[in-house]
Amino acid sequence: MKTSHQCRRQKSLSCYKPSSISNRNAMTKGFYIIMAAQFFSALADNALLIAAIAILVDMKAPPEYAPLLKTFFTFSYVALAAFVGAFADSMPKWRVMFISNSVKIFGCALMFFDVHPLIAYAVVGLGAAAYSPAKYGILTEYLPPRLLVVANGWVEGLTVGAIILGTVLGGALIKPDIAAQLLSFDFPVIDTGIDTVAEMNLLVVGGLYLVAAIINLYVPDTGVDHKPLKSNPIYLVFEFTHCVKLLWRDRLGQISLAVTTLFWGAGATLQFIVLDWARAALGYDLSKASLLIGIVAVGVAAGAVLAAKFITLRKSVRVIPLGIVMGIGVIFLMGVSQMWQASIVMLVVGLASGFFVVPMNALLQHRGHILMGAGHSIAVQNFNENLSILIMTTVYSLLVAAQISIYGIIVMFGMFVAGTMCLINRWHHANQREHDNVALLDDSPH
Repeated sequence: MKTSHQCRRQKSLSCYKPSSISNRNAMTKGFYIIMAAQFFSALADNALLIAAIAILVDMKAPPEYAPLLKTFFTFSYVALAAFVGAFADSMPKWRVMFISNSVKIFGCALMFFDVHPLIAYAVVGLGAAAYSPAKYGILTEYLPPRLLVVANGWVEGLTVGAIILGTVLGGALIKPDIAAQLLSFDFPVIDTGIDTVAEMNLLVVGGLYLVAAIINLYVPDTGVDHKPLKSNPIYLVFEFTHCVKLLWRDRLGQISLAVTTLFWGAGATLQFIVLDWARAALGYDLSKASLLIGIVAVGVAAGAVLAAKFITLRKSVRVIPLGIVMGIGVIFLMGVSQMWQASIVMLVVGLASGFFVVPMNALLQHRGHILMGAGHSIAVQNFNENLSILIMTTVYSLLVAAQISIYGIIVMFGMFVAGTMCLINRWHHANQREHDNVALLDDSPH
């Protein structure tokens, strides 16, 4: 029986249930509410990254601390992977998203009150780790499988849009002229106490997280039954380990998981490579260099839209070779000396990346939902992808600390990504010789 609160909530949202759109090609209002919540949360995440890097620069912290921000942020994804999936499946996803954004606000507040950026950003990562299984898991609960590629195109497109705007916003807020204008503004009679650029940046970011949290309250309840959260942590670890093995043994799950794991690790590292390369090759400061990250994100967004339009779930594995283009494309930065050339290279890299990762994400979600449920599936995906981010950003930080040339790092990075994607492609073809992909896309685990 539904409580009166649930009935009122569903009535206010026109009773958004999975069945309500199962016979439509268009998305409903509830889906767009989910996307809006994701957009503002991701917007704040990326603006906060630039703000945190700027604080480290002001502190005169060692250069290797910047990539360590991502390492500290993703640590929670890996350390709590066995628990966040079960947590996401234990209650309505909108509630999980609201709680998670509240944790992000707390982490932002810690940085505002002068807690070291690495520690504060790790707390924000704790909220993000809990948020991710909910934001992706709700798609598999809310939408039929045939709409998952389209939905992932929306998610990745909006997420990348948030990366663009968040990075540009973060870069703009630290520009001296803009920062001076914002700091000169004050409310009549009221003294806000905001006296530094860092405090002003963090106040803006905190406001974005607050908007996301408010939108979370209007995310529809899908009506899916929830599993009570087990109180025994050993059981949760055992269950999570079983889920990891299950997805890696699945013929399609293992390929899509390998691709997305490599992609997100490489993508996180590429952010810092681009920032350092722009400073070394073009003489750009952090504010200008952040624009190049935005250009990569534009390409990813365009690729995501094209993938959503032209690639179906059954054809998803055909895009794997585009991952090789991502690795080779980065190496072309070696011959670039002007902004327009760098923009073209970054746009192509982003375009190829977006076009191949969206179908892979949709395929992974579909297989995971069938094998173990939405929350657990996304937790497994997050564990692998963020372990990759953790390893690759840490290695990059060590290379920077060892004073390896940024050009040498670019060559190593590009060859590693392209070579690994070649191996995954061969792995997929070996699987094809043994199993029919179409048969694997039914509703039974293999």
